[in-house]
Amino acid sequence: MTIEVVRDRAQKMKHTIRVGNHIFAVDEPPANGGEDLGVTPHDLYDSALGACKALTALWYAQRRHIPVEDIRASVERDDSQERQGVYRLRVTLDITGALSDAQRQELLNVAAKCPVHKLMTQVTTEVVTELAPQGS
Repeated sequence: MTIEVVRDRAQKMKHTIRVGNHIFAVDEPPANGGEDLGVTPHDLYDSALGACKALTALWYAQRRHIPVEDIRASVERDDSQERQGVYRLRVTLDITGALSDAQRQELLNVAAKCPVHKLMTQVTTEVVTELAPQGS
């Protein structure tokens, strides 16, 4: 799958991202030269973790017939030491339904093993950045 990121030249820094049939905006806040017309790349990164945990817990609950009514994930970022190599994310899951303490703990354990969490903490990600040929 290819994700396309295209500049919106009518704006200062805004870009449009296309992922399959989905389109959304990214931008930077005014303090970074943007106009706050979309989420930031850091917001997307952090959101991916929260979304993955919520979806993984719900998928598991549905497969195991655990009576989950709702799941909400909130992600708090501490990037105060990012330049020193430490980026902290705290995910809080609010899971409602007629659940026992054991079921709640089971869902928490499953969410802690979501694929994006593993990508962020257990996998070496290799990134290659290259220029497209001129005129393309």
